[in-house]
Amino acid sequence: MGVIHVENITKTFEKNKAVNDVSFSVEKGRIFGLLGPNGAGKTTTIRMINNILAPDTGKITINGEIASPATQKMIGYMPEERGLYKKMKVGEQLMYLTQLKGMKPSAAKKAIDFWLDRFGASDWKKKEVGELSKGMSQKIQFIATIAHDPDIYIFDEPFSGLDPINSETLKEVIIELRSQGKTILFSTHRMEQVEQMCDDICLFNRGKTVLQGDLREVKASFGKNTINLEFEGDGSFLDNLTDVRLNNRSTNFAEIRVLNGQSMQGILEVAMKHAEIHKFERIQPSLNEIFISTVGEDNLKNEEV
Repeated sequence: MGVIHVENITKTFEKNKAVNDVSFSVEKGRIFGLLGPNGAGKTTTIRMINNILAPDTGKITINGEIASPATQKMIGYMPEERGLYKKMKVGEQLMYLTQLKGMKPSAAKKAIDFWLDRFGASDWKKKEVGELSKGMSQKIQFIATIAHDPDIYIFDEPFSGLDPINSETLKEVIIELRSQGKTILFSTHRMEQVEQMCDDICLFNRGKTVLQGDLREVKASFGKNTINLEFEGDGSFLDNLTDVRLNNRSTNFAEIRVLNGQSMQGILEVAMKHAEIHKFERIQPSLNEIFISTVGEDNLKNEEV
């Protein structure tokens, strides 16, 4: 049984079944990604794991214990809705939150100073939270989540509102936490982030899990049915290809998903007649493409992933 074990949970709000018979396990020392469109049930599931909501049916255990106020103390949780007190100074806020988690003042101060320095935020300590930008507030919330050094971390959309540089710093820290043996679950609708970080995944769609497992094994199971094509010249030939789906198309690049047994060699021959080819590479599909294949392209567009 995993550090976090979710077994056949269901949650309904009035007539909306937000989570429908969901099961998965998060193993120790791994990064587990919950992904899918907005409104797919990820946040409701996370709230049940954190004992903020109770499942209507099913069971959740944390380190073998039924989810409860006691198991909340085992987890560093960063919710999607940020919960900082805008009138408090950053340093006071972090001292308050870390001591709520049981840290002694001296240990709390040392951890806070370390993480503020790590995020280049030491000079924010005496600023009121309300003075901070969304991205700055996000970093403070992240520090509040990790400073007390729990063994389990749950981040709900942790990269929301961050610029690329700060997103990269967050990714580095999360990967470092895994290297220390920490167990990490995070949700996102940004699938490229999952590909860069996760060991295991669980894809949600409309309250149900539609695909889960070891990320590498999931990708390998779909085979090398995608082409990365880089070229110079008129790209209009791409519009005339049949039995393909074009992803991430730009002026001199296209990611081409091959469908219905279409010949990759035939695609190359067509491309060579119309453009100078710089790269033609057969690859595993992206996670975004796997999701489209699993739940349907129209569904994905409607959910605005």
